[in-house]
Amino acid sequence: MTATKIPPEASMPEEIHWQGRFIIAKTRGKWEYVSRARDIRAAVILALDGDEVILVEQFRVPLGRPCLELPAGLIGDDAGAEGEHALDAAQRELEEETGYHAAQWENLGEYFSSPGMVSESFTLLKATGLTKVGEGGGTDEENITVHRVKLSRMAETIAEFRAKGHGIDVRLLMLLGAGFIGG
Repeated sequence: MTATKIPPEASMPEEIHWQGRFIIAKTRGKWEYVSRARDIRAAVILALDGDEVILVEQFRVPLGRPCLELPAGLIGDDAGAEGEHALDAAQRELEEETGYHAAQWENLGEYFSSPGMVSESFTLLKATGLTKVGEGGGTDEENITVHRVKLSRMAETIAEFRAKGHGIDVRLLMLLGAGFIGG
């Protein structure tokens, strides 16, 4: 096995071209990419309740349409929350978005959703032992719809949402296999 070849751009200085509250547009050599501001990351929740998974649907402005997704939220994005742990953010977001509390949590690792364009990582956390403790729906501006979907119907559910014109979060692909679900 050969070592990964490191391109010359890797050692070039990073240039910031624009910075907003949450993202930064950068270049390094010929590479253009974005990163989260202030070292913000994301927590993504694989919430399983027996043979069902909890999904959320919300309108995503960058897509211009609703998207079917796993519950998720930013880690350390609020003032004073710098250094927040992924588990704390995941617990908060699961209840806020879905109305569920989880008794058990498992950290499934850090992942990158589009590493050729975005440097953002997310921590995937598996939540089980779910109890309904509220309505969910997210914050006022989020308007989240919660869906309980049988794992055996994931392919059909994805096809149904796609046929309605919804975006589908790439992370739902893992629910089509047994890797994270069946151990």
